[in-house]
Amino acid sequence: MSDESLTPIYRRVLLKLSGEAFGHGGKSTGISLDETLQIAQQLKRVVERGVQLAVVVGGGNLLRGAQFSAGLDTIKQATADYMGMIATVMNGLALQDTLESIGCQTRLLSAVPMDMVCEPYIRRRAERHLENHRIVILAGGTGNPFVTTDTAAALRGREMGADILLKATKVDGVYSADPEQDPYAVRYDKLSYAKVLQDRLKVMDLGAFEHCQEAKLKILVFNYKREMAIEKAIAGKAHGTLVE
Repeated sequence: MSDESLTPIYRRVLLKLSGEAFGHGGKSTGISLDETLQIAQQLKRVVERGVQLAVVVGGGNLLRGAQFSAGLDTIKQATADYMGMIATVMNGLALQDTLESIGCQTRLLSAVPMDMVCEPYIRRRAERHLENHRIVILAGGTGNPFVTTDTAAALRGREMGADILLKATKVDGVYSADPEQDPYAVRYDKLSYAKVLQDRLKVMDLGAFEHCQEAKLKILVFNYKREMAIEKAIAGKAHGTLVE
């Protein structure tokens, strides 16, 4: 695909990357330097086309808070969620160094203060970094337990006035049912907020979705494993589902 066909249609973008995107072969274990580099190379090409890019990172490849809190009395859910937030900072550090190794300017901001390794999240500071053409990596979720990194992505996208929230997943969009369970599941190209709520479609958790709906923040759900998927998404050419 030519560079001309990948001309961005969005000025400021919030990209939500799950922890699995950093894992080995997309699996939820550890950090793969090869996978991280492939993502970083796409992000570099995106910002070179003039896009202001913020990235919210998950931590599921290292630790999921739910795995410690579900049905156990030894670790409280709040503690488990904080452990998950720390895992997102680890992914953020890996992405930051990888991006800088290929010549990108970055800033890693965390909602959980960790002054030795990253900046605290401050909205105006994050916006200033974007205006200075730095890739802003947002870790630590919202800094609060009991909410997901999807909620962090919706909040940050809303705070920073993003044109769209890109939700990178392992599937090609939103389906009428789980495509792995139902062979007759239908993929949607476009959806309204009302249709998502009416049919209880799984775009993101309800709290995150309601933030996007209230702010009229577009959501694009797409498969990050497809070739040049992130670049195509920002150019409006992704194979996915657009919610608006």
